[in-house]
Amino acid sequence: MTRPSLINWALYIALMAATMLWLAWGKPLNVAGMFITAGLAVGSLYALGGIGMVVLFRASGVLNFSSGAAGAAGAMTAWQVTQWGVWPPLAWAACILVALILTLAYGRFVAPLLAYRETVVKAVATLGFALILLGLVSFSWPDDPRSLGLPTDSIGLTLLSLKVTGTRVLAFLASVLICIGIYAFLGRTQIGLQMRAVANDRDLSALLGIPILKVETIAWAIAGLLAGFTGLMFANLIRLEPVVITFMVIPSIAAALSGRLDNLGLVLLGGLSMGVIESMLTLSPTLKGVRPIAPFVIAALVLLYNQRSSRLLFAGRS
Repeated sequence: MTRPSLINWALYIALMAATMLWLAWGKPLNVAGMFITAGLAVGSLYALGGIGMVVLFRASGVLNFSSGAAGAAGAMTAWQVTQWGVWPPLAWAACILVALILTLAYGRFVAPLLAYRETVVKAVATLGFALILLGLVSFSWPDDPRSLGLPTDSIGLTLLSLKVTGTRVLAFLASVLICIGIYAFLGRTQIGLQMRAVANDRDLSALLGIPILKVETIAWAIAGLLAGFTGLMFANLIRLEPVVITFMVIPSIAAALSGRLDNLGLVLLGGLSMGVIESMLTLSPTLKGVRPIAPFVIAALVLLYNQRSSRLLFAGRS
């Protein structure tokens, strides 16, 4: 990592820490800690969604807006399977499998037809797919109160007299480990290098003998697995509601943009910090109304700072 990058990371962390201290000022330690841990759990899901977007964008040039809808379909399927009395682990697997199938179906049959269209066109197409999925899910499951429990809800850790559920710990650890694993996969494996080559120049990669369809299918599969896992965790930690889970993609986009659709470490850091700041804004009677836009405000500031020496992301360059 270069010295300017280290300085940028240190500056970002310092600013986020200062913001959290300001929001927590005058509040009891256990109250502030409660909001921080809740924010880290939600921020982990934002980061996971952003990581899935970055992997797919780096491999195919597609900014996928349908990951939240695929996760919502998977979460609702998991709930339905549990209502049928099926062994819960099979229901959780069904969530991930449904999201994987839906994502792969789009990536295999629709995305190749748009391979040579502009990045914005491809992104809008995934948004249309998301709305179709949301309509089908809403039609299949009426809007009723539901919940999806996990065994990790009943276990946890105690930190500074504050109990942290195992589900929140799982979400945080999963985001960190998945980020590290995908970073190693993209940088140290042949498939990972091929993904980057395809994203840079699809035609040249084909001439060089890179299996385009195989590479893009793997990227869509990774995105689908992450969408399913994120949808499952979001349904448990936040709310089991298709619309809410579908539009989880919005802060995930902000997390991906904070990493300039390239740097997985910044995506992770951005997602975590966005979740914490968004959660801690609840402590401010004046600012709690701006919670929904907090992730995009942070992403916009990061982009404006980084724009000093970079070109437009939607032009396909960083």
